[in-house]
Amino acid sequence: MAITLTISIFLVILISGSVVALLDDGICFTLVKTQGYACEEHTVTTQDGYILSLQRIPVGQSGGVPGKKPPVLLQHGLVSDAASWLLLPPDQALAFVLADNGFDVWLANMRGTKYSRGHAYLSGDDSGYWGWSWDELVTYELPAMFRYVYNETGQKLHYVGHSQGTLLALAALSKDKVLLNMWRSASLLAPFAYLGTITSHLIRAVAENIVANVPYWLEVQEFDPYGLASIQVFAESCLKPGVDCIDLLSAISGRDCCLNTVSLAALLVHGEPSSTMNQIHLSQMITKGTFAMYDYNDENENKKFYRQPTPPAYKLENIPNEFPLYLFHGGADALSDVEDVQLLLDGLKHHNPDKLSVKFIEKYAHFDFVIGYNSKQLVYDPLMNFLTLH
Repeated sequence: MAITLTISIFLVILISGSVVALLDDGICFTLVKTQGYACEEHTVTTQDGYILSLQRIPVGQSGGVPGKKPPVLLQHGLVSDAASWLLLPPDQALAFVLADNGFDVWLANMRGTKYSRGHAYLSGDDSGYWGWSWDELVTYELPAMFRYVYNETGQKLHYVGHSQGTLLALAALSKDKVLLNMWRSASLLAPFAYLGTITSHLIRAVAENIVANVPYWLEVQEFDPYGLASIQVFAESCLKPGVDCIDLLSAISGRDCCLNTVSLAALLVHGEPSSTMNQIHLSQMITKGTFAMYDYNDENENKKFYRQPTPPAYKLENIPNEFPLYLFHGGADALSDVEDVQLLLDGLKHHNPDKLSVKFIEKYAHFDFVIGYNSKQLVYDPLMNFLTLH
């Protein structure tokens, strides 16, 4: 029954996603202007050639002077896109709430998503296009977006990330001192730097499959969450002992308490591909419990890239102690689980306590933070106070 239900859900989403993709004219046109907000489409090219899409909501419903407000960059999570910040009603969705509270809102779309499929000299069908993991997102993607928004606004940025978007921020803060010159604060929703104790038996089984079959997955190149390879690995993992896929979303991310079901359907339709190399990297984090760069599983290959036999670790203690951080995590989250978040907090034990805020929401799971019907009260209002303070 589990395998049938899993495949059925994925196929329904696949069909729905294909229809929406055909009709989608861009985030500004379909999701922002339809709500009565001004919106601008921007593009930025990374140093390694990827052409990224950024949307800007310069003012809220009450208007104002564009360019005079503090900029906030919103970074979505894995297999998602910037739409995740826009799917709740306008008085609840974070992007609109920020704009209405006097912030200049910028929405990021990671490489490989349908809004950021361009490249200076590669197409999505070229094998080289998918030759990246989240290391490259840290090294090339965040700096390109930060510099662009900073140059456009002339102001330092606030950053808000969800899920993988938090990983990128923590890694970047630990290694990129230049980026700090453009950075005001980081707010991290369902954060992780470690994944070794995730409580999702399904995702652990998927990760173990991927790590055990790296050559196959590297041949797949593009990790489409609704593609046949992904459906197969999830279906096989659902048959593992101890894995229950009757409620597939809960099996993946924990039992969300407070989802807006309409927004959930829209979020699933906006599921986006990533690279299989990125999935391998995340799977290494799960199976090894590390917060480190991509492991080529060959000492000579690692030496070629890193000049050492093992991948360098990202060190949380290198994050400047005076940098303002706000972490929101949930007790029901099976991906950003309580034990891994505690490891993250242990790595920040020397951080200035006046610059580190933590909010724990016992009933929240992974997606409640972006499409929870009460997320404005529990997450976004405290977040707004933090941004205003800094």
